[in-house]
Amino acid sequence: MQRTWLGLSLATLLAAVTTTASAQTYMVDSSHTYPSFRAPHLGISWWTGKFNQTSGMISLDRTAGTGTVEIEIDAASVDFGHEKMNEHARKGDFFDVENHPKITYSGAIRFEGGEPAGVDGNLTLLGKTLPVALTIESFKCIMHPMIKKEVCGADARGSFDRRDFGMTYAARGENGGAAELLIQVEAIKQD
Repeated sequence: MQRTWLGLSLATLLAAVTTTASAQTYMVDSSHTYPSFRAPHLGISWWTGKFNQTSGMISLDRTAGTGTVEIEIDAASVDFGHEKMNEHARKGDFFDVENHPKITYSGAIRFEGGEPAGVDGNLTLLGKTLPVALTIESFKCIMHPMIKKEVCGADARGSFDRRDFGMTYAARGENGGAAELLIQVEAIKQD
């Protein structure tokens, strides 16, 4: 009886280790990752801004077809390429960086056909967390020629209504709160 229990325990442990061993961890390369967003400006054009400081971690288990994403964005690093707009975007009307210095996105990666195809996740903005799904438009891993480690890159996109997070300034009309989140990410495999 003890032998069976021990054999079963070892088999269970080995199965758990094997499953865990196939998951790979990747650290977000902040010098090659710039989440960005698009939103209507006065109803006449779409303005695009990016965030210059990002960190995070991605986990991939290609065998099981699972993974996770954790992205943290420094809200004060918002950059429209227009300093007056940057200053306004940091204030209470928009990102309110004094009270909400971080924006986060976390979720589970969906695989289709053996490749990451989307993320079912949550965006935390202005202290409010709501679901925002992302579609992965491209995904590729290579052996980086300079750092000699595997690096994966992806482009993901999703949309939401910024009014749902309490960002209501200049969000008039039916589509006034429309916003797109784009995450262009590169991440380096950890040993």
